[in-house]
Amino acid sequence: MNRLLRVLLSLDFLLLGVLLLFLPWLGLWEHNYFLSRFPQMIPYILNPYVRGAVSGLGALDIVMAVGMLRDDPTRVVAQN
Repeated sequence: MNRLLRVLLSLDFLLLGVLLLFLPWLGLWEHNYFLSRFPQMIPYILNPYVRGAVSGLGALDIVMAVGMLRDDPTRVVAQN
């Protein structure tokens, strides 16, 4: 069960990472409900630095997913 949970959680992180990596650069990011509802947020949300930060979080999620799949749960960590 533990392995199945680990794989499902890793796939979840991977899919979320891919979504966050590419979504800020698609047209859906510029034309959504929140920007039409709160137009004062447009300069902040469409800022390339914010888009880059969201993409960076996506890349971090992908790295975490790969790390979770590569980590060996039976490994013993020595403490000093």
